Amino acid sequence: MDEARPAPLRRSDIALLYTARGLRGFGDGFAVIVLPAYMSAIGYGSIDIGIVAAASLAGSAVLTLAVGLIAPRHDLRHLLLGAAGLMVATGLAFPAFEHIVFIAVVAFIGTVNPSAGDSGVFVPLEHAMLARGAPDRERTAVFARYSLIGALAAAAGALGAAIPDALAAAGIGEIAGFRLMFYAYALLGLMAAILYRRLPRSQLGETRHNAPLGPSRAVVYRLAALFSLDSFASGFIVQSLLALWLFQRFELSLSAAASFFFWSSVLSAFSYPVAARLSKRIGLVNTMVFTHIPSSICLILAAFAPSLTVVVALLLVRSALSQMDVPTRTSYVMAVVTPAERTAAASVTAVPRTLASSLSPALSGVLLASAFSGLPLVICGGLKIVYDLALLMSFRHIKPPEERGAAVDLTRPGLRQ
Repeated sequence: MDEARPAPLRRSDIALLYTARGLRGFGDGFAVIVLPAYMSAIGYGSIDIGIVAAASLAGSAVLTLAVGLIAPRHDLRHLLLGAAGLMVATGLAFPAFEHIVFIAVVAFIGTVNPSAGDSGVFVPLEHAMLARGAPDRERTAVFARYSLIGALAAAAGALGAAIPDALAAAGIGEIAGFRLMFYAYALLGLMAAILYRRLPRSQLGETRHNAPLGPSRAVVYRLAALFSLDSFASGFIVQSLLALWLFQRFELSLSAAASFFFWSSVLSAFSYPVAARLSKRIGLVNTMVFTHIPSSICLILAAFAPSLTVVVALLLVRSALSQMDVPTRTSYVMAVVTPAERTAAASVTAVPRTLASSLSPALSGVLLASAFSGLPLVICGGLKIVYDLALLMSFRHIKPPEERGAAVDLTRPGLRQ
């Protein structure tokens, strides 16, 4: 029996997913800055904040794994609505607790993403839906636009993190201002749910043909292992902890941090369409590797930089390069598996990444309190360079469909899968 393929999404449906991604990106953009500032304001230190960041990443991994297991048998639209409901609950729950145990529990169960990146329970669901509407040659561009919108929204959200300072100047207490930001996060979840309700349901018989991993299992597991190394490295300097490092080392204000993360997100955002164009010339794997290594070098240098100006310059250069692997990585995973395996592949590659990244923030919190607080940046950059070289050696021969007709491999021209 021939495998039934999902009905392609209309442009209007893709626009709904883009808009929902923007709303979530805006929420993540301010939440990752507000959360450590809120915890500091109520008396917690870097180790406690690292533990909460680790709990958030671990919980995200568990939820993403659950989604990967049940998605092949359920309507993606219903699962997205459930995830949006969880986002609402997260925003309402954070202001209700001040004890570290309860905050960590909310972080574990909820949707706040301390890295403010393309990870979390929403991601495999949205990726699988977007892949329906994208032909091979346009797939990377579709995901680049998706990432661009998310990053620009996160940049605006980072600016929004300065709102508590403005509220404090208006006479509203600092902690009350933080709590209002969490309520705004819940409102964004509600708005996303309204958009998801307008998406089409799965066609009759569509979900029964969406199976967990089959013929692409070996490739997906190898990718998952390498992505896990990359994410373990990233966990040392998730955005919440990077903000904390800047707060502690340079006494950066919340408003200044918001401005920095705004420009950081803007640079990352505009790197996505550049990555899509570059990948057409040199290939998806080469784009991932040859943009990632310079960004890791900048991160290592930032750990030793003597002034805030130099640190900010290095981190902004890193931001312009470090996220170019996001749309290319997503496109590559969706390209090297069968359509029926896409949701499972997105989940299986995301879960180990999130689990791996959840192991390092607590350790990073301890290292931030050490004599050399820049050590997490050095560890992160070094491990990422190892990941990039391993990815190049392992997958330079495995081409997505759009690359099999032309020699685009820089290392061995003319080589095809």
